[in-house]
Amino acid sequence: MKCNNITLIGMPGAGKSTVGVVLAKMLGYRFLDSDLEIQEQTQKRLHELIFEYGQQGFLEIENRINAGIGVSNTVIATGGSAVYGTQAMEHLREISTVVYLKLSYESLKTRLGDLQERGVVMEPGQTLQELMDIRCPLYEKYAHVTVDVDRMDIREIAKRLSEVSVCGRKESNGK
Repeated sequence: MKCNNITLIGMPGAGKSTVGVVLAKMLGYRFLDSDLEIQEQTQKRLHELIFEYGQQGFLEIENRINAGIGVSNTVIATGGSAVYGTQAMEHLREISTVVYLKLSYESLKTRLGDLQERGVVMEPGQTLQELMDIRCPLYEKYAHVTVDVDRMDIREIAKRLSEVSVCGRKESNGK
């Protein structure tokens, strides 16, 4: 099957990496965190890349690395800004089922710590709500499947996602 991966997208703090590890174990898949892949390939942490290259430069690096992911039987957790990279997202849609882990503003606000330290791409002075207003339509655009994870724990989310198996299918779960 050409499309035997699952890619998780969503805001920072939505649980992509945590859920991804549990889901990979449930499916017997490998796990790839694209943020860690970026750090490994560049030998720098995300916030260092943003500082050194600026936001646009970081997004270009992220897009290039994500567009080059070539895996099978893998759960891929992307960074929250991955959806800014058209080339990468089209590639990920071709090689995987893209799942948007949707979380409310209130839930997200309680989960997030220092956004700068996390390497979150934001304009100076931009609020979390403004960032969500920009990103959420992109997550919806690229997702084959949307799962509202607001009132679900990690295992519930992973179990729901383990039932997602067909690439290219547009549906909504958990609403």
